[in-house]
Amino acid sequence: MQHGPEPELIESPLSWQITQDGVSLTINIVRIATEPGWSLEVVNPSGTSIVWDDPFPTDKQADAAFRHALAEEGIQAFLDR
Repeated sequence: MQHGPEPELIESPLSWQITQDGVSLTINIVRIATEPGWSLEVVNPSGTSIVWDDPFPTDKQADAAFRHALAEEGIQAFLDR
């Protein structure tokens, strides 16, 4: 249980949505205002959140990591199994 105010989140302008092969994903790239690293989260149509373990130094690197995973594994990799 967290006490105190919620940390301020900064959303990257590189956050976006994609629809491919009839599957829509939401890509959230955010960071806590007081922290340097960017978090990458992909939310699938079932509402399942896939979050990369390690933060990225820049939002551009987080976006590139998602695009690389999409190109390598396809959109199906982000669906519930």
